[in-house]
Amino acid sequence: MASSTLSPPLLSVLSTIATKSSPATMKSFQFSVLAALAASQAMGHATFQQLWINGEDQGSACARLPASNSPVTDVSSNALRCNANPAAAKGKCGVAAGDTVTVEMHQQPNDRSCANEAIGGNHYGPVMAYLTKVDNAATADGSTGWYKIYEDSWTKNPSGYSGSDDFWGVKDMNKCCGLVDVPIPKDTPAGDYLLRAEVIALHTASGVGGAQLYMTCYQLTVDGSGNASPATVKFPGAYSAQDPGILFNMYAPVSSYQAPGPAVVSGGTTKTAGSGCTGCEASCHA
Repeated sequence: MASSTLSPPLLSVLSTIATKSSPATMKSFQFSVLAALAASQAMGHATFQQLWINGEDQGSACARLPASNSPVTDVSSNALRCNANPAAAKGKCGVAAGDTVTVEMHQQPNDRSCANEAIGGNHYGPVMAYLTKVDNAATADGSTGWYKIYEDSWTKNPSGYSGSDDFWGVKDMNKCCGLVDVPIPKDTPAGDYLLRAEVIALHTASGVGGAQLYMTCYQLTVDGSGNASPATVKFPGAYSAQDPGILFNMYAPVSSYQAPGPAVVSGGTTKTAGSGCTGCEASCHA
């Protein structure tokens, strides 16, 4: 588990308590704070689990479900492709180029309740999706080239103080019951693909290795007549531990933020953080 980072206001409160409390009181308080931080970290973890196609619930039929809801923190690891030791998917989901697939994230397996945040504990950051064309989605290992088809990243909140007050893709996803609409580009050629849905949580990202990455791969068979051949990146390789979108202090005032990885391809979708829920995000609740 990555180390916790405290916000400046909370650090100020802790400092005041430390100077005015007896040793016994302070020791008890420290234990309570550490317990609360540990609980917040564990509760905040999550996985992408389900998939919808044009508003129809596919459950987890084509998802390679991660072994746990713990994040990947080593951006040089092969786990960056489809998570660490994911389970085999039951099959493939058929989609057409131009369809909208909706990925769904929650903290615990099979808990699709909108009463709980999809990913809690101030795990704010960008939400992204990639495709890679493969010979067979059921056996592909994710070592082929990926291209980004969706991004919901960051927008400045003029009423906020720090980056944690700003608008983020994760905040949009939480507002939308863990649902993220990802249109498949209309010019996508027919064939098998892996769809990689990803959240990068930045709440502990002020030190190297602190960013928390959560991803799941879905196995798709696309029906289409397009001929797009976009530039691709590899995982690992697309991200560096020193990338400004990976090594990032969310608790300082932020004037700009660029999500890591390549730009969204032509025909892909860039959502403005803070713009709310539309389509299946607004209506598809199990």
